[in-house]
Amino acid sequence: MTQTALNMLGKPFSFKQNGVDFFGKTYFAEKIKGVVIIVHGLGDHLGRYEEFVIPELLKNDLAVLAYDQFGHGKTKGKRGHNPGFEHVLESLALMVKKADSLFNQKPIFIYGHSMGGNVVLNHAIRNPEGIHGIILSSPFLRLAFTPPAWKLSLGKIAMKLFPTFTMHNELDPNALSHDPSAVEKYLSDPLVHDKVSPNYSIRFLQSGQWAMDNIDQLKINTLVLHGTDDQLTDHLASVEISKKNPQNITLQLYPNGYHELHNEPVKDIFLKDVCDWINKNL
Repeated sequence: MTQTALNMLGKPFSFKQNGVDFFGKTYFAEKIKGVVIIVHGLGDHLGRYEEFVIPELLKNDLAVLAYDQFGHGKTKGKRGHNPGFEHVLESLALMVKKADSLFNQKPIFIYGHSMGGNVVLNHAIRNPEGIHGIILSSPFLRLAFTPPAWKLSLGKIAMKLFPTFTMHNELDPNALSHDPSAVEKYLSDPLVHDKVSPNYSIRFLQSGQWAMDNIDQLKINTLVLHGTDDQLTDHLASVEISKKNPQNITLQLYPNGYHELHNEPVKDIFLKDVCDWINKNL
């Protein structure tokens, strides 16, 4: 599917939450048997899923609803900042309601990548109603590296006194994919940014740990996919939650895989695993 064809299929929409104007798009498959809500990662935006992920889902008769989170993509507001974790969760809750109304109560799956995986898992534990299943791609539950102690201390202070203060997110673009062209596209994308406020860093470290501590409360069928060489989010955290809740979580590891599995050389296998799991759970 060409970018032009995908743009024709994608229908933009907007909504306002907490005084912020959000941007999103809906993609209609010819025959719809389910819908997937895409929740992107840090510094990311929905447009980066239009090249491969969304077309593959559409081929599998799955409609897609995607949106740019607070401080990302075409959603308004300061880059890399959100007004509070509860508002981040509420924006996803609004998307679940929209998907339900748009697609006539078709089964709803939520696909969260990295930071988006943190949002999706927290939402699914706290508010599972209306969700058929969730897919967590390289979920940010715990970092794969130790941030500088001074930066963590500064972040905790800033979260209380200057919550809109942003710093560099410490993300190494070369750790996203083994494919140099994928890294170059990331670096040249005008909507990608490297900013992060304490509400996306410190708060998300806390919410990731909360999700891991409360993973036994997850009652929704869940697919977790992670590369074993992910240098950004810890794949062992994914292993840990799958062991704590094996009745609801299916774990798929990709040897030597980097952070963005959907942009890795293994992406065809990765998306087939995602679509096969969804079809099995429909």
